[in-house]
Order: sequence, then C-alpha cells, then structure tokens
Amino acid sequence: MTQKTQQNSFQPVIYTPDSIMRTPFRLICQLWKDLKNSRGLAWRLFVRDFSAKYRQSIFGVLWAFVPPILVGLIFIVLQSKKVVTFSKTDIPYPVFALVGTTLWQLFTESLNAPLKSVQAAKSILAKIKIPYEALLLSAFYSLLLNFLIKAIVIAGILVFFKVKLTIGLLYAPLTILALIILGLAIGLLLTPIGMLYTDVSSALPLLTQLWFFLTPVVYPPPKSFPLSLLSNLNPVSPIIEASRDLIAKGHITNLQPFLIILILTLPVLMIAWLIYRVSIPIIVERMSA
Repeated sequence: MTQKTQQNSFQPVIYTPDSIMRTPFRLICQLWKDLKNSRGLAWRLFVRDFSAKYRQSIFGVLWAFVPPILVGLIFIVLQSKKVVTFSKTDIPYPVFALVGTTLWQLFTESLNAPLKSVQAAKSILAKIKIPYEALLLSAFYSLLLNFLIKAIVIAGILVFFKVKLTIGLLYAPLTILALIILGLAIGLLLTPIGMLYTDVSSALPLLTQLWFFLTPVVYPPPKSFPLSLLSNLNPVSPIIEASRDLIAKGHITNLQPFLIILILTLPVLMIAWLIYRVSIPIIVERMSA
C-alpha cells in the first residue's frame, strides 16, 4: 500500500455534538468518499482472507463449486428415479438444477458475506480506526472471485449438456450481479444485529435451507395458489429465474418481476449501508468497553 493510499484510508476521528443523521446528504457523500479511499485496504484484506481460507485446504477453490454441484446431482437422481416429481422444464432438467444450485450458492455467499467480514475484523475494529467500507469492499471482491469460478463451472455445464449458446448469455453477468447485490443488501441489514447477537449467525444456515425450498432453484415456479404467491413474494426467485433464462435460453421469460426487484434492491442496499455506517461505530465502542 502506498503512502498516499494510507493517508487517504485512515482518517482522524472527529466527535461533534450534532448527529450525522441530521445531514443525510453529507453522510451519503462521506460514504462514497470512504468507499473510494478504502480500495487499497480492501484489496489487502481480500488477499489476506483468501490466503487464510485456502492455506490449510487440500481441495482449495474446489469448495467454491463442489457443494452446489453435489446438491444439484442429488435432485437430478431423485428426479430421474421418480422419488420426487417436478413439472416439466423447458430446458434439460440437469442444466436447470445445476445452474440453479450454483446461482443459489452465490446468493447465500452474498447474504453471509457482510456479517462474516465484520466478525473476522472484530479485533481490528476494537483497536484501529479503519474505514468500515473496506470490510464490505473486501467481501465484494471475494464474491466476484467466487462468481468467476462459478462462471467457469456454468460454462462447463452448458458445454457438457450441449446447450445452444446465445447472445443473451453475454447479459447474464448483469443479472447475476443483481443477485449478489440483493444478497449483500439483505446481509448488510442483518450485520448490526448479528454483531450484537450470535443467534443471527446460528439461525442463518437454517433460514437459508428453508429459503432454498421456497425458491424455484431445483423446480419450476409453481403455478397454483398459494405456492405461486410465495414464489412471487420471494425476492430471490425473479433474479434466479432471469439469470437461468439468459444462461440457458438467451432471453428472460418473465421480465417484469425481475425489473421490480432490481429497482427495489438499490434503495434497500443504500438504506442498509446507512444503517451499517451509523450503527457499527456504536457497536464497536460497546465491544471495546
């Protein structure tokens, strides 16, 4: 890290009697400024976490895509043996299931990333003043790496099952990025609570497993009520469906729900970011007391 980056990243703490929430525009400008200044530190945190994650791992990056492939294969076998029966899909079911489980893992990683990143830096936050955005940006870098790994896996699936490649495949990264942002927004909302109560970390795996079965990951969207209502209210469903459609068919079958969720995701992310920025210093001070 250069001296200039260090000077930009570490800003002095200035306490004033006025709440920063009274000047939201100034706060938003400060958020973007800190995000920009924290890029160098975020990259170093990302490299550190990546090295620590795979240093003592035999299979290394295989863990980034093996779990969703195994889950997908389980449902493929169950479907082929008629143990479970889903309605017919308009693309080969193995492609439908494998792409769906791969996208779902990317969403769950995005959901868990903010809380994991802040918890891993808990000891640092208690001792050193660093831009809190650096932790989020570091988590985002990790998600982008995981996305690149999964993109290779999805490409292998398409080639193996001889799925016709279309121009729509080029737009799939945009919808997958929307999936990552949705996961980050929800995870960011949970981060302040998760820092105070470990119940959040314990409950997330259980909730995501339940959420998996409520989302058309390995089965087509239900048409009958009330399951159809649950699918429509599920914010993850339209993005996974749109991403899978672009990957396997080249076009989005149901565009309107995807656009609605996309429009709502951005303000939710901004609100979650504001809550995170205001609450984390208070939580850190409480942990240090």
